[in-house]
Amino acid sequence: MSRGQKIHNNKAKKYMSDVILLDGGMGQELVRRHNRPPTALWSNAVTLEQPDLIGQLHQEYIAAGADVITLNTYTATPYRLARDADIALLGPLHRAAINQALRAREQMANPSIRIAGCLPPLVASYQADVKLPTSTAQLEYEQLVALQAEAVDLFICETMESIAEAQVAAKCAKAVGKPVWVSFTVQDQPHDCQIGTLRSGEDLDTAIAAMTDLKVDGVLINCSTPEAINASWPKLKTFQGLFGAYGNAFQNVAALKPGGTVEALVTRHELDPKHYAQFALQWLKDGASIVGGCCEITPAHIRAIAQALGRVNAH
Repeated sequence: MSRGQKIHNNKAKKYMSDVILLDGGMGQELVRRHNRPPTALWSNAVTLEQPDLIGQLHQEYIAAGADVITLNTYTATPYRLARDADIALLGPLHRAAINQALRAREQMANPSIRIAGCLPPLVASYQADVKLPTSTAQLEYEQLVALQAEAVDLFICETMESIAEAQVAAKCAKAVGKPVWVSFTVQDQPHDCQIGTLRSGEDLDTAIAAMTDLKVDGVLINCSTPEAINASWPKLKTFQGLFGAYGNAFQNVAALKPGGTVEALVTRHELDPKHYAQFALQWLKDGASIVGGCCEITPAHIRAIAQALGRVNAH
């Protein structure tokens, strides 16, 4: 082997070893595996009624090659529970989700797997005009952080629709001293505003500057089409820290309204594991450190990425 080949191989090994591979979607997979029609809080129903489904799905993502699994608490926010169920379920839902994540890591005998806390939009996904007053949002994010902090290795403030929302969530997460990643969702339909803008219409450049000021550890884009992520990439890669993406496989999210269910959304069946992995590998080639999947991205999609990276645990 020539010296040049050795250098190339060493770079390739470093490239593969430096990648942080996230898990994929939880809610959509649970809809498929749960034995009841989806509701506004479908994943919470599974947490209480069939928690083993959650643990099994975590294990499948770990077996597929994921380095990070995220708590199944996306819809377990104080506001949503008060609106659609019972606020008294907040603690039990978080304890059950944490137990399933911890058990999955233990059963897979892989202590290097990291568990991410989940700080989602408090009211609804994709609806930047539906938000709580800042003081109320701060109290709710503080509740979520307190419930998750002891069990998690890092926090992901995900599907952030506006800069203000991201700032409140990130500040609350940073208060406990663990790594914080902030992931924005961007406009992704042809009729939407300029590509590279948040669902709020704010520019991604401005959002990245705000996250830089807060000294968050990572900035990502999630729950947007891979094509919109590609278009936003020149702005995303200006972040001086960890950055990456985990897209969805929905045709359009406009139909999902506050309190609605995923039955309103249509899956892009052409975005199979092979094709999604091609997007993820391109993000990695373009400088990403973190890739994974969001809604409609399955263990098979994560496995396809891991296999393309030569991960030995992607069986």
